[in-house]
Amino acid sequence: MAQNKEIDSLKKTSTPKPGANNDSNKAYQVGDRLKPNNQAKLATQETTSKINSFKTISWEELIPTDWDPSADFKNMDLGNFNDADPRAISALQKLRKAWDNAPTNPLLNQQQIRIPGFVVPLDIENGKVGAFLLVPYFGGCLHTPPPPANQIIEVQLAQAQTIKTMDAVWVSGQLESVRSQTELGTAGYRLNAVKVTPYKETNRR
Repeated sequence: MAQNKEIDSLKKTSTPKPGANNDSNKAYQVGDRLKPNNQAKLATQETTSKINSFKTISWEELIPTDWDPSADFKNMDLGNFNDADPRAISALQKLRKAWDNAPTNPLLNQQQIRIPGFVVPLDIENGKVGAFLLVPYFGGCLHTPPPPANQIIEVQLAQAQTIKTMDAVWVSGQLESVRSQTELGTAGYRLNAVKVTPYKETNRR
């Protein structure tokens, strides 16, 4: 089943489209990304004025400008491949390798940043999360195959918190270009979190 999803992703070479989900977080659908709003911008301004240490960044900034994840597949007519086609399977393997080795942006290494995303817990003890993957869209690493490594951040918490799977959060801390492999996906970055707070967006629909 996961293989079929990855082949579909390869054919589309785009972010997964929204679809229904059965998670407890009903505000989002698979493929949804967090969008800045007035509250988020105000919070950013307040954080900047009071702390002046965390720079709010987008997920696009984590990707080097010269990296093209679809470069090796431009001459393939993937639309004519079925899921069992050896060419599709081979392309899938190449895609996964390329994504797992996706380069990070060296300009952001060791930077104090703030970024919104969705939580994929890694370390849960007594109902609290000590580490998690932060992904840019709802369902990443769970309902859809893992995104490229430069679109996954491994977040380490100094103190475990009560956070649910696919909660939308703001994460603040020092970002490092450290690659780590987990059962749920390969992260190209690690962030030692100073603060994790709920992401609130009004008038989504």
